[in-house]
Formats: sequence, structure tokens, C-alpha cells
Amino acid sequence: MLRGLLLIFACIGVLQPLAKGGDLSRAEDLFRRTDYTASLALLDKASVDPATNFLVGRDYLMSGEFKKAIQYLERAAAGDPANSDYEDWLGRAYGKCAETSNMIAAPGWASKARRAFEKAVQLNPKNSDALDDLFDYYLNAPGFMGGGYDKAERVASMIAAIDPAEGLYDKSKLAEKRKEYSAAEEHLRQAVAIAPHSIGHMIQLAKLLAKEGRIQESDAVFEQAGRLAPNSPQLLFAQADVLIKQKRDLNEARALLEKYLQLPITADDPPREEAFRLLKEAGGV
Repeated sequence: MLRGLLLIFACIGVLQPLAKGGDLSRAEDLFRRTDYTASLALLDKASVDPATNFLVGRDYLMSGEFKKAIQYLERAAAGDPANSDYEDWLGRAYGKCAETSNMIAAPGWASKARRAFEKAVQLNPKNSDALDDLFDYYLNAPGFMGGGYDKAERVASMIAAIDPAEGLYDKSKLAEKRKEYSAAEEHLRQAVAIAPHSIGHMIQLAKLLAKEGRIQESDAVFEQAGRLAPNSPQLLFAQADVLIKQKRDLNEARALLEKYLQLPITADDPPREEAFRLLKEAGGV
């Protein structure tokens, strides 16, 4: 009898972590499908497990609850201080607080974001997401908050060593900031040539051409991307965004957004709320 009970207790001890692991896996899948509320419902908010706290923090961040996100992402980073991804997402949460805070609090949050991004890159110099976030910070933050084009250029070179096409894309953003528009276009065209099946760089090239008023060239690049990935959510959203900004062919823009809203999207795609905002701007429901 006792032996049987011990066996049952041993099985329960083994099965419980598996169940929790299963919940974490399902919650991660829900996160990828942007169902952050359902993902949170599966997670133990009192957990000491860094991976669980990391996902709770990301769910809160993507839901717009930035202070709660910081609480859990700080907990995850403290539980696994060598994890570059944890520091990177913590930096994103600090950055969101900087964007939404008043002028007195914003610099403090921004400095925390910069330090987190820098630490994420120090922990893993090949973490492409962390490098991209650090590049964007340096590119956009003023000098007194630790930004600077020279710093951004160094990070772009680090990115280029890992992913040449992505490095060229970042160099194009830097060139555009410097108002070197011909160089920005050339960098993007090189990125497209290096990675011809990646529509992300085509989208950025089409947007740049549209911004310069080169409508026919922009449309041609969008069409090229559409032949490669006709149902890409990012492509549909970008095309609609350009049309709305140019105040042309709003019927087509609405159709693109309606198609976008019918597709399954991921956490890497523009939020549905943004699509609804654009749809309203275009005269949709």
C-alpha cells in the first residue's frame, strides 16, 4: 500500500512540471498568435520560473500594460542574468514607458532602455533583435540621452557582419536620417539584391520611393513583393498605409486592410488596432 502511494506521489511530482511546461508551450503559441489575454490566463503570475515571467512580461507589454511588463521582465532577468533576450525585452518595456511618460520621467526610462539594450548585446553580440533595438535607440535618441549617429553606424556594421542585407537596411535608415536619400535608396536596392526573396526590404524600398513622390516606382516594387508573397500581412498593411498617407485610391486601401484583418497575424505584424485606425482614416467602418 505504502509503496503504491509513493509511486503515485512520484508520478504526480513528474507530471506536474510537464503540465506546467505544457501550459507554457500553449501560452507561447497564443502569444505568437497575438492572443495575449488567453496566453496570460494560462500562466502562473506568482511563478519564480524565469521563462514563465518572461512570457508574462511580454504578454503585458504587447497588451500595453508597460509597468506590469517591467515587473515581470525584471524578475525574469534577475532569475537568469545571462539571458540576452530577457534584457532586450526589458529594454523594450523601459522604452515604452519612456514614450508614454511625461518630460520629467521620460529621460530616466530612456536611460534604462539604453542600458538594457547595451547589456543584451554584451551578453550575446549576435542577438540580432537586441542589435536592431540598440541601433534604433542610438539612431533616434538625442545625444544627451546616449544616442548618436556614429554609435548607430557601429552597430549597423555589427549587424552587417551577421546579416548583410539587414545591415544594409539599417545603413539606409541612417542615411535617411542624415538626409542622404540617394545613399538610402542604394543601400535598400543592395539589400533587395542580396536577399531577393525577403519582402521586408522591398517594402521599405517601396515606402522610401513613395515618400520621395516616385509613385510609379513605388507601386512597381510593391507589385514585385506581391508576386513573392501575395498574402503577407506586412505587405498588405504597408501598401494600405502608403495609399492613405498619399490620399489616393482609398477604396483599394480599405480592401487591403479588410483583407489584412481577416488573416492570422503574429506578434511581428502590425497590431490589429493599427489596422482599424487606418481603416477609419480611410473612411471605413
